[in-house]
Amino acid sequence: MSSPTTILKQYWGYDQFRPLQEDIIRSVSNGQDTLALLPTGGGKSVCFQVPALMKPGVCVVVTPLIALMKDQVANLKRRDIPAVAIYAGMFYQDVERLLEEVRRGKYKFLYISPERLQSKRFLEYCDGMPVNLLAIDEAHCISQWGYDFRPAYLEIANIRSYFPGVPVLALTASATPRVQRDICGKLLMQQPAVFTKSFARHNLSYSVIKEDNKPEKLLHIIQRVPGTAIVYCRNRKRTREIADMLEQNGIAATYYHAGLTGDERSTRQDLWLKGRIRVMACTNAFGMGIDKPDVRLVIHYDVPDGLEAYYQEAGRAGRDEQKAYAVLLYQEAELEGMTDNIALQFPELEEIRDVYQALVNYLQVPVGSAEGVYFDFDINDFVSRFKLNITTAYSSLRIMEQEGILQLSESVFLPSRVEFVTNKETLYDYESMQPAMEPLISCLLRTYEGIFDTPTVIYEKQIARLIRWKESAVVEALLLLHQQRIIRYSQRKDEPQLCFLQERLSARQLRIDMERVKARMKVYKLRLDAVINYARNTDICRTQALVKYFGEKDTPACGKCDVCLQKKEKPLDGIAMARLAELLFEQLDMEPKHWNQVYEQLADEKESHLLEVMQYLIAEGRAGRDKDGRVFKGKG
Repeated sequence: MSSPTTILKQYWGYDQFRPLQEDIIRSVSNGQDTLALLPTGGGKSVCFQVPALMKPGVCVVVTPLIALMKDQVANLKRRDIPAVAIYAGMFYQDVERLLEEVRRGKYKFLYISPERLQSKRFLEYCDGMPVNLLAIDEAHCISQWGYDFRPAYLEIANIRSYFPGVPVLALTASATPRVQRDICGKLLMQQPAVFTKSFARHNLSYSVIKEDNKPEKLLHIIQRVPGTAIVYCRNRKRTREIADMLEQNGIAATYYHAGLTGDERSTRQDLWLKGRIRVMACTNAFGMGIDKPDVRLVIHYDVPDGLEAYYQEAGRAGRDEQKAYAVLLYQEAELEGMTDNIALQFPELEEIRDVYQALVNYLQVPVGSAEGVYFDFDINDFVSRFKLNITTAYSSLRIMEQEGILQLSESVFLPSRVEFVTNKETLYDYESMQPAMEPLISCLLRTYEGIFDTPTVIYEKQIARLIRWKESAVVEALLLLHQQRIIRYSQRKDEPQLCFLQERLSARQLRIDMERVKARMKVYKLRLDAVINYARNTDICRTQALVKYFGEKDTPACGKCDVCLQKKEKPLDGIAMARLAELLFEQLDMEPKHWNQVYEQLADEKESHLLEVMQYLIAEGRAGRDKDGRVFKGKG
């Protein structure tokens, strides 16, 4: 058996592991159940990939994100390591073929969603599957006390009976002590080894800024901090608005959210990764599995609803261990609104049933059908058609998912498929009557083996190149052949999927455990309180506040966050304040100005001191701020 360092060098080209990686690898290699908490960018995947390569057999990797599965499979293949992923929306023939190949030992890694793990088809193939390790990524999803609970994770432990003696490695970037205990218990871990890397990021400077004019402050920060940046926003519309504003100010920016097509997301992500776009304005759909070490700045334009999400997203800055900044912007009204909206996040039973009724009407699903069926699902179109509050609708769907009624999955790219549904004699007669179709039909038969017997993946662009047609003409002709029942053509798609895990019921029969929902609401309130307290805090070091939340004690103050820097500053005396007031009045003598313009002219002065004096002057009525956030000299 090869050593861990030999495998690391052979496939990754590194001579040594990052902290804790080798300890985790040796633990699972010795057959021990293991929980590993490694912050974002800590190299979690190596912790299961290396030990799996040290032994014969396949590593089953359970992960909830299709994009992450595809990314890791592609990375492994680039290293000549055979890997495959099975996810929502795949044809059952393809699933069966891949599972049979896994059972025969063709692959070293099988990536699979927790929902697929419980399917009858997968369980049938477990018999004789040579599994050497079960790796559970995003393991915090197993706990209903965590921030991203998925009920399918609760069933993972059942699979252990099929693979006796095979260790489990659970991995997560952030979990409170309560969630850690829940992970070990729900996965039936026997005396698990627990490895926790410090949650402190010594190269990362955290700041929280209370700001009325967020656009101006955002622009000011990005202009002052060079390098690649991410701006996280709560909604899709804001990502576009921020990207446009930055572009108008000469900063290369784009936006990213789950509502874009797969091609759009891939193109924008690629431009950002290559440094052609400096700033990515995005929702939380961006970032998972993306490894860009030189991000210098992460700004949260909106307050996230938990410190777990904030810590993970902020942690995408400075993975190269060089100095980086994480900034949270907030307004007091925003914090109050988050508390007021809790009722929308946890709707009543009647509201959930109303959303369910609207959903089955929208998808035209009759009672008693649809179990296990996947539907394209656009939540924005859904709420628009039925005039629903999007927060209530999404929260109701999330509760139904947590109750095992349905499953929502991210956008899935499914390539086009064609199957001939006529016999060869009829096809010959059709070609005689429609000679214009002959090049396309001949190309399909010549290029794609088995297309007469089974649905076969085709690529319209490839066909267009072979027969020298435009791609749009190929698609139009395939649709015509489909309408004329010569072929069955399933056009490629890239849309979120919704699957009913139970047969469709009448809305009155829908059962939701509201006591469990209320318990989750209580935990959500605590999580919300924690992030609100973090934003309002002006006394405790930001790093100390964050790591304490995750159960880490006795961490020294970082010395570089806004709280620590404020404590280091000497208070301004009367002479210094008078000098700075005079400088500010000189700038404001002509007309109102945005703060960026003021500071540009006084860049030799400490900005925090200038702000302190400006706020004092406004409070005294000697200066003011207009509705656009511009400051001006008072009349007194």
